[in-house]
Amino acid sequence: MLLYPPIDEIKKKADSRYTLVIMAAKRARDLVAEKPPLVDIDNDVPISIAAEEIVEGEITYRRPVKEPEEAV
Repeated sequence: MLLYPPIDEIKKKADSRYTLVIMAAKRARDLVAEKPPLVDIDNDVPISIAAEEIVEGEITYRRPVKEPEEAV
């Protein structure tokens, strides 16, 4: 169970829980693939490191902007 960072803090960093789960999962996979952590934390669990990185603003997301379709 993830106790820190608090889930309320994590939820402030994304517009939906789905986005949050995808961000954390992708980053955790990167950490398992031995990419270096972006924060200093006393935990070796990849999902905990990813959650901390999200809370500290090291991991973010950007929604693609849809271009309006031209009338034919």
